[in-house]
Amino acid sequence: MRHVSPSARAVSRLFRAFAGAALAAAAAGPAWSSTHPGQDAFVEKMVAEHGMEKAWVENLLNRADRKQSIIDAMTRPAEKSMPWHRYRKIFMTEDRIEQGVEFVRQHQALLAQVEAQFGVPPHIVAGIIGVETKYGRIMGTYRVVDALVTLGFHYPPRADFFRKELEELLLLARDESLDVEAITGSYAGAMGLGQFIPSSYRAYAVDFDGDGRRDLWGSSEDAIASVANYFRSHRWQPGHAVTFRVDASGDARTVDAELKPMYPLSQLADWGYSADTELDPDTLATLIELESETGMEYWAGLQNFYVITRYNRSKLYAMAVFQLSEAIAEKLEERSL
Repeated sequence: MRHVSPSARAVSRLFRAFAGAALAAAAAGPAWSSTHPGQDAFVEKMVAEHGMEKAWVENLLNRADRKQSIIDAMTRPAEKSMPWHRYRKIFMTEDRIEQGVEFVRQHQALLAQVEAQFGVPPHIVAGIIGVETKYGRIMGTYRVVDALVTLGFHYPPRADFFRKELEELLLLARDESLDVEAITGSYAGAMGLGQFIPSSYRAYAVDFDGDGRRDLWGSSEDAIASVANYFRSHRWQPGHAVTFRVDASGDARTVDAELKPMYPLSQLADWGYSADTELDPDTLATLIELESETGMEYWAGLQNFYVITRYNRSKLYAMAVFQLSEAIAEKLEERSL
């Protein structure tokens, strides 16, 4: 038998012990099931700045799960991965339009009251809720705490943003007496009929039914009025246009346009983009380019189009909301004749 020195035996025992511990840890599951990178700093922040109990925050985070499906969904949102003509087909269906008509009819008095107070028409509110949750039919099944922990601690590109939303979620739960572990929503942590992220919930949700709570799941009054309040707070212009189609001449110049209106309509006309409109030539607009099945189409986006993009910073999203809202309004008008 080969002689083994005492030091070698010690190394061998140490290796076996380490291997055994590694196997036990692997059997117990990945490390993130009990902790998350950066968790300690977050806990200390919640204790120091908001007076939360350290053990409660720690236990909450330790019970939260990292979900790979959430990261996968975040890395391939439809707004960035689809051309307009495919994205449009998701939302501009006869089924969704008809459900929108029914939604407006069902809540006709409420929507009229909301418009009188906030200045946002019923079909625009219906367009948002129709795109976001199909009028409350699809409000998300992820635990919001799992979504925000996953994105706040395990998704570096937007970790700062989602850790802030996790902070807002805990404050929201305290403010509204909610069971934070029972709250469900989208993969990005959006909640309720209108899909508000926690910071928007805290800033813009309203108690429209007067029951002392801001309930975006069970109260149509609160949810509908909160969408309208969000729009008013972002400077919706009552009675003004949202967007309209423009024609591009053969020598129209390329415009590097942002979502915010920044060019007078007269400037767009000088650059080769024209439309039959009675709007003041000094009205500010942005140029929206969309890929249709037959080529590019061009639209002038006004202030109200920009307000829709504050809900979701995507021109595809805003155009889907606009076109769905217009289809709902047209159907309602046809049936009222």
